[in-house]
Amino acid sequence: GIRKGVLEDSLGHEKFSFEEVQRMPWEHLENEINKWVRTMKVAIRCLFPSEKQLAERIFAFRVSVSDLCFTDVAKPILIQLFNFGEAIAISRRSSEKLFKILNMYECLNESISPIETMFVGEPSETLRHEALAILNRLGDAAWGTFVEFENAIQHETSKNVMPFGNIHPLTRYVMNYMSLLSEYSDTMNQLLSDRVGNSSSNQDDPDRGPLSHIMLSLVENLERNLDAKAKLYKDLALASLFLMNNAHYISQKIKSSELVRKLLGDEWIRRNNGKLRQYHNNYRRTAWTKVLSYLKDEGISISGGTANGATRNVIKEKFKSFNAAFEENIKIQSNWVVPDPQLCTELRISVTEMLLPAYRSFLGRFQIHLDALKHPERYVKYSPEDVENHLNELFEGAPGSSNRRKSFPAAGNTM
Repeated sequence: GIRKGVLEDSLGHEKFSFEEVQRMPWEHLENEINKWVRTMKVAIRCLFPSEKQLAERIFAFRVSVSDLCFTDVAKPILIQLFNFGEAIAISRRSSEKLFKILNMYECLNESISPIETMFVGEPSETLRHEALAILNRLGDAAWGTFVEFENAIQHETSKNVMPFGNIHPLTRYVMNYMSLLSEYSDTMNQLLSDRVGNSSSNQDDPDRGPLSHIMLSLVENLERNLDAKAKLYKDLALASLFLMNNAHYISQKIKSSELVRKLLGDEWIRRNNGKLRQYHNNYRRTAWTKVLSYLKDEGISISGGTANGATRNVIKEKFKSFNAAFEENIKIQSNWVVPDPQLCTELRISVTEMLLPAYRSFLGRFQIHLDALKHPERYVKYSPEDVENHLNELFEGAPGSSNRRKSFPAAGNTM
């Protein structure tokens, strides 16, 4: 009895009933799980071995008595730890619990062999069985919690669009979850092999463990969900920008984690990069083709180097239409968001390369025919430099956001 008290005091692990564990708020429970893992490690690695040695020294010639004494002292403590493990295993499943349950599973998994070595003979048989049973239940709980997470991704169908095409919280959540999950690759592969078995995809590719296939299906579910959310945007260009922001975020998260990269594989990464380019091109096409269409020569015929009145009117209309469409685009898209600075710069350069040479060329050929008019600045409102400066203000975010420099002026520079 005295030894048992000493051991319990050394470990200092509180006793909780099943009901208390079920009712405990997650922040508190998280803390208790961390304590449980520490206590389990200390008990298995230090306290139990030294207690066993003490019993063996005292009862040097009576092994069965020393085993019985050791078991008598250590068993209640181990059962108390098992009870907490079981209470966690049967508690309500929610996706944030997965990593703590995996920590418990790994800790108990590492303890099985020492438990079987220390608790020998018939008196400890139920204890050894109990250790394996709790391990199995924690494995089931981890698997069930993961399935819960998968279902949550599939069925997250909120109809709120992200303002200004920003990265969806679901994307951040899933990618951070996957980064964490990849750190438990060995444990997850073991759990999944036991519970999912060898699917045909595993047999096709024996080098890839079941976690790899689960990860692929997770990220594909996320993509399907993002595609559905993109359809909620009325503006097609903004929908493409939203998909591009999210695909780029996914790509960056994968690049930053060697483990996730391995699990998803090079082929998937190539496909994602291809999608990123496609969204980029879709954005350029849907956002800027109309603006670009006013810089075409159609309907302009100049003979002998001078334009007649009708041709001048066509040129005037083209400049006016370009100005209106350009201003409208800049005004709207200055509020749109590209959170990644590198992607933002790439996109601005890409739009500039699409628009500026065409504008410069159009200006070079047709501005001269408006110079004789009373107010040529009404039509030729922007120099090539003005156009470039305005394009470099795209994607600054809504007014009031920290990365916004200045709003679009009422009129461009006159020439």
